[in-house]
Amino acid sequence: MTKYNVNFDVDSVLRTVESLSRNQPEGTLEEESLRVCTAALLFVRDEQHKLDDFREYFRKLTTPAVEGVKVDHVFATREAAETWLQEGAARAGQRVRVAGQGFTVIDLGARGLKLVRMPLPDAVPPHKP
Repeated sequence: MTKYNVNFDVDSVLRTVESLSRNQPEGTLEEESLRVCTAALLFVRDEQHKLDDFREYFRKLTTPAVEGVKVDHVFATREAAETWLQEGAARAGQRVRVAGQGFTVIDLGARGLKLVRMPLPDAVPPHKP
């Protein structure tokens, strides 16, 4: 079982990502993805409050902390979930189950809310050492 390190070293993580990115050809999806991850981590690192918020968010997604993830709504169909989004009752960060699959609500700003596939803890197989 993976343990969450509440005080993970951001600079060590950044060095690891940098090391991985050196092995990726420039312009590939992998290189771009690692660059985006680095930028996101630098962004949250720059202000302590944002880093604290990120640590809490990451804790919620990490085993065994995922045990605290709750499903806010359950829908039989994707259409029903999309209707719920359009009605304006949804909030960014809510977790929903749609036809047995996990999703999270994200805010796209002017484009509105969207459901993004994110497995719920009960759908993720246990970590094997």
